[in-house]
Parts: sequence; structure tokens; C-alpha cells
Amino acid sequence: MGFSGQIRSDTQPELREPSNLTTDQSNESPGSTPESNRSKIADPLPWIMMVLALSLDQLTKWVVVENLAVGESWPAMGLFRFTHTWNTGTAFSLFQGAGDILTWVSFGAVGVLTWIYRSIDDPPWVLRIAFGLQFGGAIGNIADRIRLGHVIDFIDVGWWPVFNIADSSIVIGIGLMIFYFWFLDESSKSDDPIDEVTTETAGPTVASTSLDSPE
Repeated sequence: MGFSGQIRSDTQPELREPSNLTTDQSNESPGSTPESNRSKIADPLPWIMMVLALSLDQLTKWVVVENLAVGESWPAMGLFRFTHTWNTGTAFSLFQGAGDILTWVSFGAVGVLTWIYRSIDDPPWVLRIAFGLQFGGAIGNIADRIRLGHVIDFIDVGWWPVFNIADSSIVIGIGLMIFYFWFLDESSKSDDPIDEVTTETAGPTVASTSLDSPE
């Protein structure tokens, strides 16, 4: 009496090509795609905030120049005054006398702001307002440096250095950015685990076993 057993494999090992983990989309920054950049340029909110900040800055400076001599304050005494000053430094009268260098630094700052804004994919309204204010403030002070050789400051609050609307716009814009990334940006709070790629290896499987009956 004998048994002859035959084991056959009905399923051959499935050979899988290794998946390409690097796709064309991953090679491009989401915020730097042409479609995204065009939508940002067409977005009216940053432009509106920039124009408002720039217009208010230049208008208030014009009023100060027309009504106050350099060094004159109105009112003469008090915690809050309007004092016409010339600033050859940066915001809040820092780095006095470095006007030419600061003009180029200001251009560089605008370029950096542009690069940062372009790199953010689908920026929320808070960041769009923040960038608009910063652009408007930076352009307002750059216009003064190119046209006058100095920046006009006039907001005089106690011991704080005299500043202007452009400085305020820049500071408010930076504050909004900090507020967003610190309190509102959910992506910076959650630690998403790295997606694991599992490779499935298929081996020979026993599909059926046939046993010959004894003769």
C-alpha cells in the first residue's frame, strides 16, 4: 500500500515593483506651484491691506510735514504727542546714520517677505492680512528713504522712540504672524507620524493537496 502525494502551487509568487516614493508632486513645494502663485497674486486681501497701510502712512507724514517744523511737537507737553523727526536709521530710530545701507536692507526684507509668502500653501486670512501690512509698511519707509534720504517719524509716546504708521504696520503684521503660528496653526501642534511603507512579500502557497487512493 502506498500513498503518493502531490503538492502543487496554483498561485505563483507575485512580484511587485517597488513603489516610487518620490513623486513629481513631492518634488515641488506646494506653495510654489504656478497655479498657487497666480492665485496669491490675484488675491485682493493682501493688496487692500498693503494699499491701506501705505496710503495712511504717506498721508499722515504729509500732514505732519505741512503743519510741524522738524523737532516741533503738538501738543507741546503730554504723554502722547506728534513730534516731527527725521530718522536715518531703522524702525524706532535704531541704527542712525546708516540710511544708504538700510535702503538696500529694506529691499532685501521685501524680497524675503515675498519668498516666504510664495512658499506658504493656501495662506489663511490672518497671514494674508499680516503680509499685506508688512509690505505696505516696508514700502512706505523705502519711499521716504529714496525720496527724502530719511524716514519721517512723528508718533511720540512717552519714553518710547518716535515712530510712524509704517513701523506700526510692520509690527502689527509680525504680531499677527506670531499669533497665528503660535495659537491657530494646527499643523504645528500635531505630531503626525511618518507614513510607513509596508512591502508585501508573497510566497508560494499550497493551493491544494491531492492524495491518490491506495491501489
